[in-house]
Amino acid sequence: MIPAPPAGCINIAGKTVSRLGFGTMRLTNPGTWGDPDDRDTALSMLRQAVHTHGISHIDTADAYGPHTVEHLIREALYPYPDHVLIATKVGMVRPAPGQWKPLGNPFYLRASVEASLRRLKVERLELCYLHRIDPEVSRDDQIAVLHALQDEGKIGHIGLSKVTPEDIRYVLKYRPVAAVQNVLNTTDRDDPAVEMCRDLTIPYVAYRPLDAGVLVQANGPAAPLHWLLNQGSHVAPIPSTSQPRHLDEIVAAVQDGPA
Repeated sequence: MIPAPPAGCINIAGKTVSRLGFGTMRLTNPGTWGDPDDRDTALSMLRQAVHTHGISHIDTADAYGPHTVEHLIREALYPYPDHVLIATKVGMVRPAPGQWKPLGNPFYLRASVEASLRRLKVERLELCYLHRIDPEVSRDDQIAVLHALQDEGKIGHIGLSKVTPEDIRYVLKYRPVAAVQNVLNTTDRDDPAVEMCRDLTIPYVAYRPLDAGVLVQANGPAAPLHWLLNQGSHVAPIPSTSQPRHLDEIVAAVQDGPA
């Protein structure tokens, strides 16, 4: 039996998934670098998220590790249950621990998608985000290669991460945007893309919903998560943690839906 989805459901990339997702950025060593010290716990958390807590939206990126978390997801969850959405991101390189740099060269983006397909052991990335729009590369070229990969069947749906309303409008001139992933929490609460996505019925995936844990230190995760869920039915938070008890607390906080 599939557990009830925490915080209800949302449709993302053609799948009905739990509105509460699981961000996997913290399933690495500090600096989002390398394998976790406790690999067994990381694998167990992925399985618990899906099989125990009913989370069916798993968010990752090839830059987490780099590459580490895609390997973990495959080891923990493959073959993937039909109801689970594995979303990944391409377009960011990692010069060193804690360092991130956009790289939108079309050849690199294509190679990154091909590599993610192999690591996740799938023929198609159901949802692939452009992790960042690289300001040093033609925006048209970055979007065009993702559209070409979509036409080839290697990407199902395309999302955008850390973008402005202008970026969204620009991409929408060519094809639909399956999801927008931006920072949103009770500290960083002013993102005009939230309203735009609501008006355009685009799922808005809120990353850093707990501000890297800062917002739970005083009163736990319930208040900041309920604030997010109350921003609209199109908002889907993806909290991240490396601690099983924290994941339990996060799921418990939203079990009754928005406050």
